[in-house]
Amino acid sequence: MTEKDYAPQKSESKKMIIEKPKKSIELAPIEKEKPKETIEPKGKETEVEKKEEVKKKPIVKNPIKKKTEAVVNAKSVPISTKHSMAICKFIRGKKINDCIEYLEQVIVKKKAMPMRGEIPHRKGKMMSGRFPKNASEHFIVLLRSLGANARENNLDDVVISEAIANLAARPRGKFGRTQKKRTHVTIKCREKQEKKSPKKEGKK
Repeated sequence: MTEKDYAPQKSESKKMIIEKPKKSIELAPIEKEKPKETIEPKGKETEVEKKEEVKKKPIVKNPIKKKTEAVVNAKSVPISTKHSMAICKFIRGKKINDCIEYLEQVIVKKKAMPMRGEIPHRKGKMMSGRFPKNASEHFIVLLRSLGANARENNLDDVVISEAIANLAARPRGKFGRTQKKRTHVTIKCREKQEKKSPKKEGKK
């Protein structure tokens, strides 16, 4: 037997395998991706709606509270602490304009500023006093600025309710031979309050 006739079953099976028609593989059609729908969360407003609501809402301004007092603070004023304490005691409870007029008279030495201590006696309703010119000039400037602050705060008929003078840091002069004068001054004023007379209770 020749090589071709050897094992005829195998050759026939090979022929059958080759002759089998190839199956066409059909691919499934590719679906195009659909654009995702944007779902807006419920309960939340869009930016346009928010802007419309802001326009509709009326703007409410906070009521401005009326100030009840005016203040002037002066730091390291080059005046004597002793003289400024005497002036503070004198101007307390008085009107600003009356104090300015009196201090102008003190500068001219027509009226004296009442002071305590071993000080010469003066004429008038005082025992002893002096004419502190430098301190009076500075206090006039402070009182005028206090009056301007009171007008700015819409205060009428004001009275000086508080006047304090404290010792400040005193710098040294040339070569430390002298020590200069420095004083902190605080002045406050309020509207004059009318004193109510107490009601007399009737006898039972």
